[in-house]
Amino acid sequence: MKTQNGFSLLELMIVVAVMGILIAIALPNYNDYIVRSKVPDATSNLSSKRVQMEQWFQDNRTYVGAPPCAADTTTSKYFDFSCPVATPGTATTFTLAAVGKSSMAGFTYTVNQNGTKASDIVAPAPANWQATSTSCWITNQGGLC
Repeated sequence: MKTQNGFSLLELMIVVAVMGILIAIALPNYNDYIVRSKVPDATSNLSSKRVQMEQWFQDNRTYVGAPPCAADTTTSKYFDFSCPVATPGTATTFTLAAVGKSSMAGFTYTVNQNGTKASDIVAPAPANWQATSTSCWITNQGGLC
């Protein structure tokens, strides 16, 4: 009697099917994890810049000319920071923004002088992350803050 060596085609197909199912479940979760790991880059830098703005205001009684409000494209690999909505003629308001670049394109986070946080996540961001004009910093998919 001859002994069988190796695997049958059926056994091999079952292994391939199981691997395909595992990959189909794991890959989207991994991609979501990667996006979630990049969001704190924006939120922590915005928080830090907001504190610097308040320190500037305490020293100068104005937000005009504050260094944290200057355009910053080098601090972060995934976000550019700026003050896009500085009201001309007033020295008592500011809005800091983090706008996503490269793999985080479509993500925008803002904070103003009152500490009001907002998120605007649009295409080309992943569809399960997209939410517009929320009044918090979205840190999880599905628009969760």
